[in-house]
Amino acid sequence: MAKETTISSAFPFQSKYIEANGANIHYIDEGEGDPIVFLHGVPTWSYLWRNIIPELTDVARCIAPDLIGMGKSDKPEIEYTIFDHIKYIESFIEQLDLHNITFVLHGWGSVIGFHYAMNHPDNVKGLVFYESQTRATLHWDMLSLPVQQFASLFSNSERSYRKVVQNNFFIDSLLPSGILRDLSEEELENYRKPYANEGDRRPLWQYVQELPIGGEGRDEVIALIRDYSDKLKESNIPKLLMYAVPGFITTIENVQWCKDNFPNLELYDLGEAMHFAQETQPKEFAKAIKSFYLRVTDTKQEPITV
Repeated sequence: MAKETTISSAFPFQSKYIEANGANIHYIDEGEGDPIVFLHGVPTWSYLWRNIIPELTDVARCIAPDLIGMGKSDKPEIEYTIFDHIKYIESFIEQLDLHNITFVLHGWGSVIGFHYAMNHPDNVKGLVFYESQTRATLHWDMLSLPVQQFASLFSNSERSYRKVVQNNFFIDSLLPSGILRDLSEEELENYRKPYANEGDRRPLWQYVQELPIGGEGRDEVIALIRDYSDKLKESNIPKLLMYAVPGFITTIENVQWCKDNFPNLELYDLGEAMHFAQETQPKEFAKAIKSFYLRVTDTKQEPITV
């Protein structure tokens, strides 16, 4: 699949804010209809969806919040654990009174979305996920080579703190390495803004501590992922797993595992992409979401074809 060339660096949306747990959450809210809620991962923000949401506003209400401490959302004095993120997003959904949600999940944002869906199944119409935490990663050989290399960088706490907090590793190194094109300086600057100062990088450092392949709090996070993963095996909520080659989190082995274990699952091959396919294949990404959303909204629609 050829890489797309018409990718805009502009953020063409009106910023909106709503208070959740005493802090302002920044979000995009475009279009009308049942909501599609986009949950980004680390280290991105709603800017990640800028070339995808415009392709979907003719069929759905597209809502993309920035996780607390990220993007344009507030940066309160909290730990920024995954449980904090869950609490803020649950409050966000409640404050906006959202129903019949279709989630689009990426990276660490999938832990939040899967947990919400399995604890509020009557409020979720569909699950779309890419490079997501579908199961607990308990063994080194479950990781792709890129993730093994990534994890090895953080085996030493002092060194990893220097990389993440002092050197802004996630923006200057990880993000560009997960995209099959060169980001423009404007795009890089938009991703850098939320983490301009060392203090702004607390959510990134906490993420490193909680990764289910090591770090403080790992057991609690593994238990959280195991719980929703087990529930996903029993859930008939329609699901769309998008994947690409080479996958970082979603290896081909993981795709097969999901196919074998998750009911009511469709697969969509995005072709050649990496961890941030939204920056390489946004139109194809949006096409898959739209087809799936229309199908779960109107049962007369035919399933998507890969």
